[in-house]
Amino acid sequence: MKDGKFITLGIETSCDETAAAVTADGRETLSNVIASQIDVHKVFGGVVPEIASRHHLTQINAVMDSALSEAGVSWEDIDLVGATYGPGLVGAVLIGLSTAKAAAYAAAKPFAAVHHIKGHVCASYLSTASPGVPARGLADADAVDLASAGRSLPEDEGGAAVAAMPTIEPPHLALVVSGGHTDLIDVRSYTDYVLLGHTRDDAVGEAFDKVARSLGLGYPGGPKVDELAKNGDPTAVKFKRVYLEEGSLDFSFSGIKTGVLNYINTERQAGREVNLADVAAGFEASATDVIETKTRLALRRAGRKKLTMGGGVAANSMLRSRIAAVCMEERVELYAPPPVYCTDNAAMIACAAYYQYLCEGSSSLDIDAYASLPL
Repeated sequence: MKDGKFITLGIETSCDETAAAVTADGRETLSNVIASQIDVHKVFGGVVPEIASRHHLTQINAVMDSALSEAGVSWEDIDLVGATYGPGLVGAVLIGLSTAKAAAYAAAKPFAAVHHIKGHVCASYLSTASPGVPARGLADADAVDLASAGRSLPEDEGGAAVAAMPTIEPPHLALVVSGGHTDLIDVRSYTDYVLLGHTRDDAVGEAFDKVARSLGLGYPGGPKVDELAKNGDPTAVKFKRVYLEEGSLDFSFSGIKTGVLNYINTERQAGREVNLADVAAGFEASATDVIETKTRLALRRAGRKKLTMGGGVAANSMLRSRIAAVCMEERVELYAPPPVYCTDNAAMIACAAYYQYLCEGSSSLDIDAYASLPL
């Protein structure tokens, strides 16, 4: 405890971000330190699991120490240690999980093993303890002002609004869109999650990265496709929308990805110049149409009047705009966190760990790391 508040240290290493954060009472972000590996992996065009694990191993202690220092807390102040135990790159997950378990054991603190997707859901519960608290990257990430990085969409006269964090509480619907996941989840309580729909093949973020590679944009692909698409015509090149069976809330993006690649190859073989901005815009519109349609259906089916967005693709400008429009039309409150909370970070893990511990108690130190993990 510090100043009468419950202090949680969170650790996240599920992919290529080595992250540690400290929260107070679950929702106040006291520090959020992220060591990015983008420069390491961009030469390979994607994340190399073995290299990611090696970098986590060399950076985790420094990142954890920085998070404690920037939060102004000591180990005596820590009430709980939480870490991702899956899903993710299993070698990468293992580094953060082992570090967290060892630290909790050595400091005689309770430990909470957190499902990564639940962390993305909890990102919408977060706020900074005071205006201007940055999320600082130890590697190549610039500081981001969380107080100004949030939403600026106006309230709708019909009653729907993009609400200010961190007022939301369950129950609500959650849309998680990332490099490894595309999920629609009915969040019935802080620990009761019901999966309504998920991707059957490529996640939307993976599709973005592969399309970016085919367009020669490099890694990471999502932000590059989003930026290029702003200069293109989304109606110039129409790609297939895959909705699966009637009424299904599941997703499939492998066909869209293949359609983009086939279009580029066909045009170039015919000697025609490919307008890359139009291709990017057409692909983005196709993926967004599917997510928008299924999110609207899930809101109606679950009967929820609050929606959260999480995962790296939740920072995509077209998707945020289209989902905001859906919420306005359906009179649903939208909670879309700032971009720094959309991508992998440890503050969301600390938040999830806090609520999990309050509701279910501590996790066993025998728990293992998992590459795949049911919700």
